Amino acid sequence: SSDLSIRDLMNETCIVPDWLHNIFLGYGNPSAAQWTNMPDLLETVDFKDTFLDADHLKESFPEYQISFVNPDGSESLHPQSPFRIRLPKTLKTNAQALPGNKSNLPTDSDANTVQERLVVETYVPPDPGPYPQDKPKQNTVRFTPTQIGAIISGVQPGLTMVVGPPGTGKTDTAVQILNVLYHNCPSQRTLIITHSNQALNDLFEKIMERDVPARYLLRLGQGEQELATDLDFSRQGRVNAMLVRRLELLSEVERLARSLQLPEDVGYTCETAGYFWLLHVYSRWEQFLAACADNKDKPTFVRDRFPFKEFFSNAPQPIFTGESFDKDMRAAKGCFRHLKTMFQELEECRAFELLKSTVDRSNYLMTKQAKIVAMTCTHAALKRKDFLQLGFKYDNLLMEESAQILEIETFIPMLLQRQEDGYARLKRCILIGDHHQLPPVVKNMAFQKYSHMDQSLFTRFVRLGIPYIELNAQGRARPSIAKLYNWRYRELGDLPYVKQEAIFQRANAGFSYDYQLLDVPDYHGRGETAPSPWFYQNEGEAEYIVSVYMYMRLLGYPANKISILTTYNGQKLLIRDVISRRCAPYDFIGPPSKVTTVDKFQGQQNDFILLSLVRTRFVGHLRDVRRLIVAMSRARLGLYVFCRRSLFEQCYELQPTFQRLLQRPDRLALNLSENMPFTDRHVEDTGPIYLVSGLEEMGNIVNAKMHQVYQARMSQQYNQFYRGQIDTSTNGILQQSQQGFASVDDMDTETERSELQNGDVGEALPVSNSEETTDTEVKNDQNGDVKPENCMEGDKEESNAQADGDLAPVPTNMEE
Repeated sequence: SSDLSIRDLMNETCIVPDWLHNIFLGYGNPSAAQWTNMPDLLETVDFKDTFLDADHLKESFPEYQISFVNPDGSESLHPQSPFRIRLPKTLKTNAQALPGNKSNLPTDSDANTVQERLVVETYVPPDPGPYPQDKPKQNTVRFTPTQIGAIISGVQPGLTMVVGPPGTGKTDTAVQILNVLYHNCPSQRTLIITHSNQALNDLFEKIMERDVPARYLLRLGQGEQELATDLDFSRQGRVNAMLVRRLELLSEVERLARSLQLPEDVGYTCETAGYFWLLHVYSRWEQFLAACADNKDKPTFVRDRFPFKEFFSNAPQPIFTGESFDKDMRAAKGCFRHLKTMFQELEECRAFELLKSTVDRSNYLMTKQAKIVAMTCTHAALKRKDFLQLGFKYDNLLMEESAQILEIETFIPMLLQRQEDGYARLKRCILIGDHHQLPPVVKNMAFQKYSHMDQSLFTRFVRLGIPYIELNAQGRARPSIAKLYNWRYRELGDLPYVKQEAIFQRANAGFSYDYQLLDVPDYHGRGETAPSPWFYQNEGEAEYIVSVYMYMRLLGYPANKISILTTYNGQKLLIRDVISRRCAPYDFIGPPSKVTTVDKFQGQQNDFILLSLVRTRFVGHLRDVRRLIVAMSRARLGLYVFCRRSLFEQCYELQPTFQRLLQRPDRLALNLSENMPFTDRHVEDTGPIYLVSGLEEMGNIVNAKMHQVYQARMSQQYNQFYRGQIDTSTNGILQQSQQGFASVDDMDTETERSELQNGDVGEALPVSNSEETTDTEVKNDQNGDVKPENCMEGDKEESNAQADGDLAPVPTNMEE
């Protein structure tokens, strides 16, 4: 179907807008499509809740002299958000003057120069209404100057490109652009395109936290079911919501009619409700306003004469005080705004009365009502023909993850609408991505290597020298972990939040370090294995990584805060097998949040990441620095990398990261004195270090911990028994003793059941015969038969399918 879309495009005359034409083909001035070169830029922008307060605005424009004025032009002495900004001449003619651009910041030599004046109008927003649901949702993110620059550029017409390194708030910036666009250009429709359903759902969940009515949001495609919300944003879900809302509003109209002592049949349909609004509601409001104009000197006049007082008698707070005419008048206008919104919504529901079929209703919703329509690039390619037939129109295109989207998949969403009289309607194109992370997947090696099809449009534009805004402050990871990947970016710093918050200050309980590289020698004489071509596995790393996961769970780390990543599909399946054998029998351990490949986990994050690099002979496709950057940037609080040190420390491309990793011991450093998931120890304080010699010793540590957990739980059950708090029958004691540890019915054999009841946790992990593994044994183990070769030589070309999860599972021989 997407092939048909491409063929259709070849046979059509529709083109990209004139302002994007030369840029797209790679001709002319690289900055020609920037907003400063566009004819119809917005002179004044209402930023709504973008700025949290006046200080936030001043921090965002340090190079300007800020003048706060009231709507009447007088100076504002106590300015408060929201703000309208009249863009100064410098900003309108030079995109380099955007906030956050380091070259603009005033220096000591500029001290004598006069700063340009920035006029900021502060205004009091109208009273939204007396009910809690009338209050608009507010932004709480304190945007950095660079993010403010991206928002200003995104709201203006033309091409905006935002490079967002990991954790720099790409999604928050995109959502605020949508929010400001909706309020400044309410008649325009914006199309959101992402590469994955996960990114689309993240965007949608954040848009719902902004002041954009849910009835104007529409989510197309199948991934909508995964949205973490009670609301359904699919076409059918929105239609059903409109029909339910229609009935709610009509019942409110009937209540309003009763409060005015009028016949109750006015709420029969949206049409009759519309006539009721004109004849009875609006006319009463006009009479009330006329009467108020002559009685402004009477403080109780509004309270006494407001015509809809009875309707609003169920408001949670008294509406009128009777102390001030102006204050009561503002409240009265808020009440009228509530009524106006109610009847406006009913007018929007009217089409759903006239259109009877579900298909017609959902098509009307998409082409007429929705202001923000979101879909994946795959859905856009599959359904392009349907969009054209329905006459779908949009003014703005916002594309997230655009560095992961093929050039043709970026091109198709630009042309989901027909031209109007030879004029392309598209006014804004906002591309947000990171070309330093993984590119689009092209499985055909010839297309990938020789046609360069794995280059996204976003990356091509960056290489052509088209100006972009690079977000420069990350708020995801500890500063120490961020140093593993921030060398790849121009000026990637840290937000104050990650330096000041207690969670980033505290160490990871049970571990001496917040990140470590762990050298994993051959296990049973084997390093990497490949049961079938490109299907790489490493049993030693799989067992070690699962034992560390079990150690974390036994300390009390939540399973949903730990993800296990690997660079190969075969290893992913092997780790899942090991988890099902080692962890499944014990319900107090359970599986981690995710076991997946680095490629699939791009765009996601977790507090703790355990990473297996698998290879022991050649570096393989981790030589692509973009894959390394993704792997290193997924963790917030803890990152533990399991690999063959002698191989990866030689790889030239990966030196900046591995040199930093190897400044710490390559054996797992534990703090065995900590037995809880939380500690007050500072992240830079290692405490007493215990270096684990290898996998066998880690197995002993985990088994000892499991025995302690079992004994503690048994002790708790017996204490409850002696206090008479549990069932005193034999069956009752046995049943209670197993709760929260492992269900007896889940045990595979009678032997396992008896072992559990006798306090023996069995062979949870491979353990050595001796109680302690000596250093000599580990050294012998490291001198295995398979010696890593120089990683600069002989790497074979590998398909992207290795990490895609598309290969069929291969049976793994994990038992010796």
